[in-house]
Amino acid sequence: MTGLGLGADGGSGTGEPTGTRLKLLGPLGRARAERRQRQHRRLRRGVYLLPSAFTLANLFCGYACIVYAMRREWEVAAPFIGVAIVLDMLDGRIARLTGTTSDFGVQFDSLADVVSFGVAPAILTFTWGLEPLGRLGWAAGFIYVTAAATRLARFNIQHVTDKRYFVGMPSPAAGGILAATVYAYPAGLQWYGFALPVLLVVLLPAFLMVSTIRFRSFKAVDLQARRSYKVLLALAVVVAVITTPPPRLALVALAYLYLVSAFIELIVTRIRRRGQQEAAAGAPPTSATPPT
Repeated sequence: MTGLGLGADGGSGTGEPTGTRLKLLGPLGRARAERRQRQHRRLRRGVYLLPSAFTLANLFCGYACIVYAMRREWEVAAPFIGVAIVLDMLDGRIARLTGTTSDFGVQFDSLADVVSFGVAPAILTFTWGLEPLGRLGWAAGFIYVTAAATRLARFNIQHVTDKRYFVGMPSPAAGGILAATVYAYPAGLQWYGFALPVLLVVLLPAFLMVSTIRFRSFKAVDLQARRSYKVLLALAVVVAVITTPPPRLALVALAYLYLVSAFIELIVTRIRRRGQQEAAAGAPPTSATPPT
């Protein structure tokens, strides 16, 4: 490499300052180097379009859910949360597969999730079943939005050690519980007595989002790895259950099954740990000296 060549970091191979090197390159070389530097700065200021487009679609679904919920068209509003969940799963995976992850994408995704899985489910549930409770319904919806925002902020600063689990219920799953419940009973609840159970539907996912209970994550699943044909059959069963009438009840069952699965796994883990401790305590002590 000659003294006039450009290094990988934009500097010369001889360590000369940029201004001195541009003078040595001549008019044509200076123009090319300046154009290359402008392109580099422009690329750094830009965004990766493909994953950001999925995040933008996710944000649109949250906004559309709010609009239809305010018009009391709950049967139309609730499915937008389900579509947003699918889009939220795709944008991160596409960014990792294409190598287009960025700090901007992480922050943009979190802001979109606050709308789609925080504000939108809260407004949807309030207009559907919390409104008869008055200020109590307002408070429950606000607690849910705060929990969702706190959950997303905590997720951004967490150092994940085990990718198989989430610490606390993920916000898309919490929003899915609210949306599935509304979608299963789209007529709405207009009586105070019927609206009281909705408090549990809203507050339980809210507190689980900020809890330390571990929920199973599916991000560690390698879609490129070879799997048994039984996995494909299991996916077919899931699709058949969702699409077989009545699909509303199937979606509710899947949403609440994910909620209950964390407690089942917690109980199983504690039972196994207690059994291991009892087995270790009941094991005969090993002799320090070998028998003669």
